[in-house]
Amino acid sequence: MTSHVSPGPEHQPASAAPAPPRWLDAEEQKAWRAWLYSTTLLQDRLERDLTHSTGISNAYYEILVQLSEAPDRRMRMSQLADRCLASRSRLSHAVSRLEERGWVAREVCVEDGRGQLAVLTDVGMAALEEAAPVHVTSVREHLFDQLSPAQIAAMRDIGETLLRHLDPR
Repeated sequence: MTSHVSPGPEHQPASAAPAPPRWLDAEEQKAWRAWLYSTTLLQDRLERDLTHSTGISNAYYEILVQLSEAPDRRMRMSQLADRCLASRSRLSHAVSRLEERGWVAREVCVEDGRGQLAVLTDVGMAALEEAAPVHVTSVREHLFDQLSPAQIAAMRDIGETLLRHLDPR
């Protein structure tokens, strides 16, 4: 008996040509480039302000923030890497640098004896508390003070929509 249902995409021959790209129209292109360039310039400005005033890079600041918000200021290295959107090797290198400053310590995970925990030290917490006002001032000046309340609401809506699509958590 012959089926009258056309095969789904999983049953298409391997030689089927991929669909042509859906090119951006002029307005989408302007929106894309404005978003891309503005976020790149914003990140550069925030990095410059924080590093110049505190000697802490945005990457190190994010590690300290994540640890400060974790229970007992401790987090598995693998989870910290995920939270900071960093590879495990890159995070390990950064934590080593933070250990040299006395801001972070490593401990063996007692639950399994294999994993490592990153622990925010009191000295690291003090460094974070000193850097936080510089960071928030920069974020406010270069982002929020430039936007209307409606734009901030739209930015949040867009960000949350993209997070639902891109972040599997």
